[in-house]
Amino acid sequence: MAQKINLLLNKKLIISIGFLLMVTLFVGCMASVIDSNVEIADRRWTYRNHISTTFEIKDNTKAYNIYFKLRHTADYKYANIFILVHFKDGKKVITRRYQYKLAKNDGEWLGSGSGNVFSYTLPMLTNYHFPGNGKFEIEIEQNMRDNPLLEVSDVGVLVDMVQ
Repeated sequence: MAQKINLLLNKKLIISIGFLLMVTLFVGCMASVIDSNVEIADRRWTYRNHISTTFEIKDNTKAYNIYFKLRHTADYKYANIFILVHFKDGKKVITRRYQYKLAKNDGEWLGSGSGNVFSYTLPMLTNYHFPGNGKFEIEIEQNMRDNPLLEVSDVGVLVDMVQ
């Protein structure tokens, strides 16, 4: 009987150590520089409401992934979104226009849903190397025909170091 108890305790210990190791590896792979979300007042994103995120890069020898984060309600009336992104490094500004598909042809949302709200983390730049260390800013503006763009609840930026 004592052997069975010892065997069970050893199995639980091994499983616990394995779980802690996996959590440590997972957390170590998530080297976020910035993860921002800005709530859009009254879910009405206007042309003037630029979402700006400032962050610091301490190691420009590493590669980074930059993502656009979006949350909208089920009442959002388009299957896509156009945005303008201004990448600022203090010296120059580079502007790029992005289009993201948000729904399938049959109208099913592609984002992960929670009730009436759908969330997306969409790639802007992958394996990107910043030109130097220091402070950077990413500014996002909506570039759709509607002003204001209705039913957008949150917009943000995620910058992760590639491991």
